[in-house]
Amino acid sequence: MLKLILILVAVALVGFLAFVATRPDSFRIERSARIAATPEQLHGLINDFRQFNRWNPWRLKDPATTDLYGTSTVGVGARYGWESKELGVGSMEIVESTAGQRVLLKLDFIKPFEAHNRAEFTLQAEADGATTVRWSMEGPANFMSKLMNVVVGMEKMVGPDFEAGLANLKKIAEQRG
Repeated sequence: MLKLILILVAVALVGFLAFVATRPDSFRIERSARIAATPEQLHGLINDFRQFNRWNPWRLKDPATTDLYGTSTVGVGARYGWESKELGVGSMEIVESTAGQRVLLKLDFIKPFEAHNRAEFTLQAEADGATTVRWSMEGPANFMSKLMNVVVGMEKMVGPDFEAGLANLKKIAEQRG
C-alpha cells in the first residue's frame, strides 16, 4: 500500500512539473492610474532615478537598502543599483526616454533569483489635463519563473507593488500641482 501511495505521489509530481514546463515562455503584467498632473511632470518623476526612488514601492519597503547610483541618474544611460537583505541585488538602466511620453528600463535582478526584464512607463495626456500612466513589466520565464507563476502568480507577486507605486507616484505628483 505504501509503495502504491509513493508511486501515485511521484506520478502526480511528474505531472505537475510537466504542466509547469508547458506554461508560456514569457510574462507581462501591467497596471495603470489616472493622475492629475501633466505628462511632463510625471516624466520627471520617472526619468530620474533619484525622483523615482521617492515613490518606488520596493525601495520604500526597506529603508536599509544600499543605493548605487550611476554617474548619470537622469535619462538614457542613467543607472541605479540596489543591495538589500529584503529585496536582493539588482540594477536598472534607462534605455529609452521620450519626454512626456515614455520611459523604458532594462531590469537586471541578480539575487535572490537572476532575471532580466524590461519595464515600461507610458504617459497618455487626457483632455481634462490629467495623465494616464501605464506601468508594465515583461520578460522571459525560465522554469523557476514558471513554477513561481503557477504556485503564487506574477500578478499576485508584483501587481500589488505596481498599484502601490502608482498610488505613491500619484500622491507626490498631485502634491506638486
